[in-house]
Amino acid sequence: MALIAGIDIGNATTEVALAELSAGATPVFVASSIVATTGIKGTAQNTQGVFQALTVALEAAGRSLAEIDLIRINEAAPVIGDVAMETISETIITESTMIGHNPTTPGGLGIGVGTTIEIGNLGRAVAGTPYIVVVDRSYTFDDVASRINAVNGAIDVTGAILQRDDGVLIHNRLARKIPIVDEVSLIEKVPIGMLAAIEVAEVGRIIETLANPYGIATLFDLTPDETASVVPMARSLVGNRSAVVIKTPKGDVTERRIPAGWLQFIGDRTAEVDVDRGAEEIMRVAGNVGPIRNVRGEPGTNVGGMMEKVRVVMGRLTDRDPAGIEVTDLLAVDTQVPQKVTGGLAGEFSLEAAVGIAAMVKADRLQMQRLAHDMTVQFGIPVEVGGVEADMAVRGALTTPGSSIPIAILDMGAGSTDACVLRGDGVAHSIHLAGAGNMVTLLIQSELGLESSEDAENVKRYPLARVETLFNIRHEDGTVEFFDNPLPPHVFARTVVLHPEGMIPLPLRQPLEVIRQVRIRAKQRVFVTNALRALCAVSPTSNVRDIAHVVLVGGSALDFEIPQLVTKALGEYRVVAGRANIRGTEGPRNAVATGLVLAWEEQR
Repeated sequence: MALIAGIDIGNATTEVALAELSAGATPVFVASSIVATTGIKGTAQNTQGVFQALTVALEAAGRSLAEIDLIRINEAAPVIGDVAMETISETIITESTMIGHNPTTPGGLGIGVGTTIEIGNLGRAVAGTPYIVVVDRSYTFDDVASRINAVNGAIDVTGAILQRDDGVLIHNRLARKIPIVDEVSLIEKVPIGMLAAIEVAEVGRIIETLANPYGIATLFDLTPDETASVVPMARSLVGNRSAVVIKTPKGDVTERRIPAGWLQFIGDRTAEVDVDRGAEEIMRVAGNVGPIRNVRGEPGTNVGGMMEKVRVVMGRLTDRDPAGIEVTDLLAVDTQVPQKVTGGLAGEFSLEAAVGIAAMVKADRLQMQRLAHDMTVQFGIPVEVGGVEADMAVRGALTTPGSSIPIAILDMGAGSTDACVLRGDGVAHSIHLAGAGNMVTLLIQSELGLESSEDAENVKRYPLARVETLFNIRHEDGTVEFFDNPLPPHVFARTVVLHPEGMIPLPLRQPLEVIRQVRIRAKQRVFVTNALRALCAVSPTSNVRDIAHVVLVGGSALDFEIPQLVTKALGEYRVVAGRANIRGTEGPRNAVATGLVLAWEEQR
């Protein structure tokens, strides 16, 4: 009797299937485990995670490492989505300074236009000239209101920019009401003696004039060329309740352009595509070159830097020359990324069109053989490279009750989406594509402007709710849930993630529905796109409609909405899809690890 361990090294997790095999008998699986992958998939750093996963499985089975006769690992192709997700639209830096600030409690209403002046210098102001006062945190709200009221009538104060959160307090004490924007942290960077405009909208409404480039042109008397330069600024103010735009001294902020560049796909044919054409055109060109052997980016451009970074990272991790690293698949997705607005004084961002890219590096079997050899030396147990992930996954999927040959699987993991069709004659055809759960997390993080990838991961994995009172929440489907005991104060009036361990408030101001749509759209653009792309590649006729049944496996198949999104999309092609239950106990996980054990038994 032999004790065999099948180990699936994935981009996010490492899974183990531990089984006893006797001659002529069906393998008996005695334990399984899952831990986080250490390092990037397919590199020497994976060894630590493999050892941890083995230890957990052996403890569950009551066995020791010395009892294992053979370890089989998958052929792991690294997918670099986390370092290849960047803005590759053209970067434009405008020549004006602006404060696209949106404090929760601005003061007053309307538009004020005037020359900026420090409040301490109001005594030297010229009568008949409109002024906007600039106030740092050294002044109290009583002092500010008193100084403005003292010059009322003699000096025309049309607005105020404050460093403190005192907008409402000052507005309530003014004899003549003006629009006020507060909470401007970098108040020292506001240029003095320059023309400025303030706009504050009513509660529940958004600004109109400063979010319109022609509105800014009217207030500042701009030329057509100058108006074109403030378009990114105006776009960044859309949706704000308040804003300030200030004309800066010429030359303070310069303009430069970084082209997006072109991608070159090398396959049976070679083709180039301008990244500015968007993800749809990039993927169309990629599909027309045949099997991709390599992808290159234009040197000196954003996309060129991105592709070079992929090669440098993989070269360092695998001890190979970066110039010899080949990218064998690429998934491009249109997205929007918050870009910091140059000249902004309160951390303003503008949503810019971008293309997110997940790139797959060519699987190097020799590299995997070296990894297997290193494990053999460290563990003192024979370690061999089993087979291609998708081929192993389809064998594992066949242990799902009710499944049979012919069968097609979609393996949706963290870094890649694999598909395999196993026909009745035993011939399997598989494909390994870049882009899966990690890329969804990156899209969510980028589009929502989240600083923490952990917050983005929570948004991806769990439903949302809005805390309306201390005793009730409204779920994202509109249903209301009441509680007998009051909720924690820190979640009040916040959008929260319904994590199994409790509610987690999100550091976001966007409405719940906006966050939900970003999440769903990211999953559709990655998983639905890759599901159709993968199944077309493995279909005997290159047509998804010619595949009758698809079994969904992999960690992302556990997601609360990804299987439904994929099933709905495949339903339009009359393809029946459902979530696997590996060995009748594991759900959609452990397919590759299980398949590695079963494939060895078949070969023997």
